[in-house]
Amino acid sequence: MRSMLASLLLLAASFTSAAAQGTIRVAYAGSMGVVMDRFLGPEFAKANNATYQGIGQPAYALARLMIGKQLQSDVFITITPGPAQLLEKAGLVSQAVPVASTSMVIAYSSKSKYAAAFESSTPWWKVLQTSGLRFGRTDPETDPQGQNIIFTFLLAERYYHQPGLAQKILGPYENPAQIFTEPSLLSRLEAGQIDASSGYESAVKSDHLSFVQLPDEINLSNPAMVPDWYSKVHFSITKGGKTRVLSTQPLVFYACVLKNAANPALAQKFVTFLQSPAGQKAFRDNGYGVPKGGPV
Repeated sequence: MRSMLASLLLLAASFTSAAAQGTIRVAYAGSMGVVMDRFLGPEFAKANNATYQGIGQPAYALARLMIGKQLQSDVFITITPGPAQLLEKAGLVSQAVPVASTSMVIAYSSKSKYAAAFESSTPWWKVLQTSGLRFGRTDPETDPQGQNIIFTFLLAERYYHQPGLAQKILGPYENPAQIFTEPSLLSRLEAGQIDASSGYESAVKSDHLSFVQLPDEINLSNPAMVPDWYSKVHFSITKGGKTRVLSTQPLVFYACVLKNAANPALAQKFVTFLQSPAGQKAFRDNGYGVPKGGPV
């Protein structure tokens, strides 16, 4: 955890020190690395004779760095409303608009000896309980995906009528044996260092990895299911003597312009580009769903 924080602060320092003129700085949820750094960022920069700089890390961690004035960015893109709402509460943004969506999946390595089991008729949640299988996920303290995979398992307990399923597979919510940084998680999976992992369908498709599609009842993709189904599960995180009760949020990506943006006009232009036909095509080509819901 300390090494991840040190790396994040080093990246933030580098990100903040760059020249602002003609530069668009975008802090984004770490799972978006492929679509941001290979497609959206470069395409926008070329069309606007600008320089694109992107930093992808856990969204809550990025939000807290910006609130603490340890990171300055023009645009912030988060998954789920939570990190954007932190910035709004701190007076750093006024509105975040939906630009794409995704769903939770279980990704698995084609190099794993368990790959055939995932491709068989055996339920995925039974395969994940196999002795010796290495499962990876991200930190629920700093990353929405780390929270969302826990919600997926809690919903799976109800949907498949399997009490205690989350505990059997995940162990403690803060389980160091399973937790990796978001940017490294799928790389570890692809390299065969772990057998299976949590994943957003968008990121897994962008990296051309194998995955198990999950039903809407547990994949958090359907905002219409929030009131009567998704909202039925909660869990708590305790840190520094303080306990927070977490609730589900739909898997929608939101983009916002920071009030302290060094280049606010270019920042607004970038958000508009994400919503444009060209931006939406880049999202779609990389496995993302359409924007859902309204601004937050």
